[in-house]
Amino acid sequence: MRETTENITVVSTRKFVDASKMAFLLAMVIAVLAIISSSIGLFLKTEGETFVFETLRGESVKIFGKGIYKYDSIFLASVFQGQDAVIIFLGVPLLIVSLVSYMRKSLRWSLFLSGIAAYFLYVYISTAFGAAYNRLFLVYVSLFSLSFFFFILVFSSIKLNNLRKDEINNLPRFGPAIFMFASGLVTLFVWLEPLIGSISEGTAPELLDGYTTMVTDALDLGIITPLTIISGILILRKKPLGYKIAFPLLGIILLLLPTITLTTFIQLHNGVTFTMAEIIGPISGFSGLGVLSLIIMIIILRKLPSTEK
Repeated sequence: MRETTENITVVSTRKFVDASKMAFLLAMVIAVLAIISSSIGLFLKTEGETFVFETLRGESVKIFGKGIYKYDSIFLASVFQGQDAVIIFLGVPLLIVSLVSYMRKSLRWSLFLSGIAAYFLYVYISTAFGAAYNRLFLVYVSLFSLSFFFFILVFSSIKLNNLRKDEINNLPRFGPAIFMFASGLVTLFVWLEPLIGSISEGTAPELLDGYTTMVTDALDLGIITPLTIISGILILRKKPLGYKIAFPLLGIILLLLPTITLTTFIQLHNGVTFTMAEIIGPISGFSGLGVLSLIIMIIILRKLPSTEK
């Protein structure tokens, strides 16, 4: 009887989330700056029109010519506008909702919040390093920095190691692991194929336009792809860290679904031409990945304790 009582005491005092007040403050600043930045990017109208720019490689690129993204190519300006729309109408609301539950030390919502935080970090790394210089540059740098430290605080505050062995064994392994492996391999193929082609031919990648390097390719190949493989391996080995790494990646994949969809429609509106296959392919592909990532999130979260036990 004494041993049973002691076990109950140990279980009841387990802590799954050490909520950070600093993370809360950073999130509030991120939300405000993100709304301001995205509103300007999406709604600011200035005089100007599309013009053709000749790159250092002698190629002609159509530049957007108006708004805050006036010096970006039409293709990439549309990408940034798609991100802005998702940030305003989906990213910030999800950030606030999950943040409230995070402060209440909900394990499930804290893991979900790590996914939202990772998406913000992904977006603002891409914008700070990828967008043509404009008056919001310091805002992009601030959002990149704030999102980085916010993600670190949220990620480090989640204590999945406090799960009991039977709770870890109860978590799904093969489905999530296969999805992580598949996501990494798809990303690897999608980015490597055109890059290897351009290197072998001695030409610039088709989507380089007037820019100097492929920022998204570098992020996905250098960070995202290795993390998917690491996460999958750790999940197969029943390591809590594998699930902890998976959630930020699942959050990015989930929010890329509306981002890619909106970006494609904005690109069409702005005059970018695609074949039907180029429209349907990315949207259907990311739709499948986004839906699967949400399903995997839900399955894992339902197997986890909601709060401290």
